[in-house]
Amino acid sequence: MTFTLPELSYPCDALEPYIDEATMRLHHDKHHQTYVDKLNATLKDNEQLANLSIEQLLQNLNTLPENIQTSIRNNGGGHYNHSIFWKMLTPNVDSQPSKALLEAIDETFGSYDQFKQAFTDAALSVFGSGWTWLIREADNSLNIVTTKNQDSPLTNHQVPLLGLDVWEHAYYLKYQNRRPEYINNFWHVVNWDEVNRRMND
Repeated sequence: MTFTLPELSYPCDALEPYIDEATMRLHHDKHHQTYVDKLNATLKDNEQLANLSIEQLLQNLNTLPENIQTSIRNNGGGHYNHSIFWKMLTPNVDSQPSKALLEAIDETFGSYDQFKQAFTDAALSVFGSGWTWLIREADNSLNIVTTKNQDSPLTNHQVPLLGLDVWEHAYYLKYQNRRPEYINNFWHVVNWDEVNRRMND
């Protein structure tokens, strides 16, 4: 299987003013493309893995040949994480979770506002590069986790529902060192329809 860069479902300037056009072009067209290219190069000489999906590769990372595990973790994770991240963003600002998801959030975190604060705190706690996720555990419970670099929740058999990229390349052109401002503005462009869909898959 040759992996390809997915097209965005919205123009690169559609998330303005919260995520700027220049960042989207660099982030999607350059950074994500690099992960795709390096992933394909890693798999080029591994025909036995050619028919596996990116989800299968990441969910079975520890069973892959040892000499390619790090590259699949980094570049396969980078491809997968970004592919779902683009879908988790929308130009339809300030959308809301479904009633069912809100009830699950309230039950787990106390309230929607408490969930947002816990997620924000987790994103601020990431040292260096990584991600913050709302995930569904194997027992269907909700949890907030962070992953370093391009590690994916799939490798831990968790289902990512909502993710936030806190690598500097995701925000530095617009926000420089102001990660809290980037995180606060992220909430305006969360695609809750996509989160709801993932919750029900």
